[in-house]
Amino acid sequence: MYKRTEVEIGGRSMVFETGKLAKQASGSVVVSCGDTVVLVTAVAEKKAKDDMGFMPLTIEYQERLYAAGRIPGNYFRREIGRPSEKEILTSRLIDRPLRPLFPKNWRSETQVIATVFSADTEMDPDILAMNGASAALALSDVPWAGPVAAARVGYVDGAYVLNPSRSLIAKSALNLVVACTENAVVMVEGRCGELSEELVLDAIFFVHQSVQLLIAAQKEMQAEAGKVKRTIAPPVVNETLKARVELLAAAGMEEVVATPEKMARYSRYDALLDEVLAVLEPELYEKSSEVADILDAYKKKVMRGRIVEQGIRLDGRRHDEVRPISCEVGVLPKAHGSALFTRGETQALVVATLGSERDELHVEGLTGDVYRRFMLHYNFPPFCVGEARPLRGPSRRDIGHGTLARRGIEAVLPDPAGFPYTLRLTSEVLESNGSSSMATVCGGSLALMDAGVPIKSPVSGVAMGLIKEGDKVVVLTDILGDEDHLGDMDFKVVGTSQGIASLQMDIKIDGVSREIMGNALAQAKEGRLHILEKMHEVIGIPRADIADHAPKYVTTKISQDKIRDIIGPGGKIIRELTLEFDAKIDVDDDGTVKIFAKSNESAAALLARIEGMTAMPEVGRIYNGTVKTIKDFGAFVEILPGTDGMVHISELALQRVAKVEDVLKEGDKVQVKVLEVDSRGRIRLSRKAAMEESKV
Repeated sequence: MYKRTEVEIGGRSMVFETGKLAKQASGSVVVSCGDTVVLVTAVAEKKAKDDMGFMPLTIEYQERLYAAGRIPGNYFRREIGRPSEKEILTSRLIDRPLRPLFPKNWRSETQVIATVFSADTEMDPDILAMNGASAALALSDVPWAGPVAAARVGYVDGAYVLNPSRSLIAKSALNLVVACTENAVVMVEGRCGELSEELVLDAIFFVHQSVQLLIAAQKEMQAEAGKVKRTIAPPVVNETLKARVELLAAAGMEEVVATPEKMARYSRYDALLDEVLAVLEPELYEKSSEVADILDAYKKKVMRGRIVEQGIRLDGRRHDEVRPISCEVGVLPKAHGSALFTRGETQALVVATLGSERDELHVEGLTGDVYRRFMLHYNFPPFCVGEARPLRGPSRRDIGHGTLARRGIEAVLPDPAGFPYTLRLTSEVLESNGSSSMATVCGGSLALMDAGVPIKSPVSGVAMGLIKEGDKVVVLTDILGDEDHLGDMDFKVVGTSQGIASLQMDIKIDGVSREIMGNALAQAKEGRLHILEKMHEVIGIPRADIADHAPKYVTTKISQDKIRDIIGPGGKIIRELTLEFDAKIDVDDDGTVKIFAKSNESAAALLARIEGMTAMPEVGRIYNGTVKTIKDFGAFVEILPGTDGMVHISELALQRVAKVEDVLKEGDKVQVKVLEVDSRGRIRLSRKAAMEESKV
């Protein structure tokens, strides 16, 4: 059944169509806005699988470059198999608000694919893909508890802007994506430009109010064109076994949740599981996985009850207390900047590296080629959580965490006009027990200051959690890994002493109210300022000079006509200079020459060479030249590298000269004065005038 619904939102029409394309999918929607068109499909296998320990949901967002009239620039001229960073981040944006709304016992492999068919230069397809994913699931036979709706919000000239264009986002102090259900906010992600907590909170709920039209449109489509939802049997709980397990584990579980150290707590929990299984009758051993599930649920209940009823967390902290912090800078001798940031059992070694403009990251996308001068790479090796598993490169989680940290630090980077370095931060997570991305932010800020990068102000981050039992709500500051796993929210807040720089919120319940979110932001601010104080004790402002091992930057301006003198035929001269001085040389079309060398001495020497090569002869100035060629009528003398002038025989000496060879020979060093530079660039020199001037 074909169905078309149009919604006016943010001054634009968003159109949903179903029943025309990809009809064999469980749910299929085409979402368009202007010239941007995205197809989103949802398919769930008919047969459920055994419990794999996680919800079998896969989200794939893919951009086809034909959507923007482009041919891929790689060797194969087609979209490569590995998704781009943009595709990974958008897939995560779609996944996070959808996943909590599936039934807890859903076991059918489910896949949502969003494909960008057409893209204009102003509308980012990610918002269309998010709304399309919700609509596709709502139309499908999957028993999903949506719909959800999403929008982007900007803040321009003191006003909120819904779904701003790319050009408007470039001027905006805010770039926030918010996903909502009818009753609550379920996901937040983006940068905030050091805005206050109140402004950010208002922006989030401005979106919540604005997207209700999108939710209503999806419900209308579902009612008219949606499939009948599958029925799945509710989970069967063996109440007898559950009661027995909880009775056997009661005393031991109190011990587990009172053990503050992570690895010791895990060991005690594993021992408790073995103890419970050992006591149960032999015939129950075949249900060991069921016993493990019951024990895990019991651990969650005891931990949450301890926090809500007694106000005691796993490691004994108060609900608003940050773990002990230690900071070090300059920990790696050859790095340009380095910092070791440790908060409780979470530790990140962050390294800053400075490079030239040629080290910028080149990104190919729908809107064209983009060059990124700041990169942040987050690495999460298995040993940081006491595991042994293959190294497979950065995961989607790693890329998402690195992007969150990058957005937060980008807000304080110096203007490239005054500090033209390419910057890379690499975070090596050495230990993890919650908030490793926030440790990356703190360590990254310290490493940049250690490298002498003149950031505008230090940045810190803190992860907030939530335990909600009925009407009882506890917001947790600086959550542990178990508090994230067993809690209801993961709300990461990055900022300076002035305001919020970036946000990321995920929840596992139906949503959070304005009051809860406001309390979380206020509590996060206290935690953020506390962490900044601890960082300030080690290094409060950037070092006065960049690190000794960092490349030294100098610049000069030459005539555009002289650019070819530096480049040389086929780049020969610039390659020779690069090798001779072990430096990088960037030449802009306007004649700006940027030099990145290993030392100040090398940079100064290279600068002097380039200025000599490109200097223009000044009329009336005396130069020390070298005789290059002897002719009957005079001699050609090189006064600057690659620049020759002619000394006529009548200008060779104070007395009359009969033969040039009587006075000069090739290779002689001679002082000459510039008499004239004609319109064709020919230079007339005089040795006689230089001699007369030296006598005066």
